[in-house]
Amino acid sequence: MNWEELLKRAPKLEAYIKHMPPDIKARSVIKVIPPGQIIHQKNYELDYFAFVCCGDHRAINEFENGNVYMIEKNEAIDFVGEVTILAGQERTSVTLETITECVLLQMPRKDFERWIKEDINLLYLIASKVAFKLYRSSSKNGATLFYPPNFLLLEYLVQYADKHMTGNKTSITVPFTRNQLEEELGINIKTLNRTVKKLKDTGMIGITKGKLTFDKEQYNKAVAELAVLRKGANHW
Repeated sequence: MNWEELLKRAPKLEAYIKHMPPDIKARSVIKVIPPGQIIHQKNYELDYFAFVCCGDHRAINEFENGNVYMIEKNEAIDFVGEVTILAGQERTSVTLETITECVLLQMPRKDFERWIKEDINLLYLIASKVAFKLYRSSSKNGATLFYPPNFLLLEYLVQYADKHMTGNKTSITVPFTRNQLEEELGINIKTLNRTVKKLKDTGMIGITKGKLTFDKEQYNKAVAELAVLRKGANHW
């Protein structure tokens, strides 16, 4: 893939690189990474910076006991290494993994460090994106601590339906496993299983071949239930 093809696929990248120094551009490389691959591993030295120009990826935290916690899911335009570099650290604090095919524009770390000191437009755009992710993460973590698990799962299903139950579609199947939902929601698997059973027993969701299903009627019930739960009246 060349630069012209990259900008055609990722037109939003133009705003970030319009003041890119020619020598840094010459040393940058375009990489295509398949879904389900590690972009960068937690606690590894970071010697490069990259724009995630296309595709979705997730930031996860891995612990010694084998548990994996998903911190956030990110869409392009995003970055690899911006927090580590701006914090002046040598090693990354999270693992980045592709969800879909991702296209990266990668450059040496020293080049990026020089460029961001010279280009206030780039600094502003990256700082804005970092601030937005921190804002979103704080809001999500607060919800996980405050709301019951039925709220978290119903909210996730409503948001998923808003994105995928469009046009003439009257139902959706959530294509994720229980372990993936555990990571998404920050709910341990036993609590998640109990919550799924309760919601199914009350007709709020369906299950087909082990996957959660959600139709228009259930969607409307969930929206009403979430409104009640937000006011602090938990029916369970």
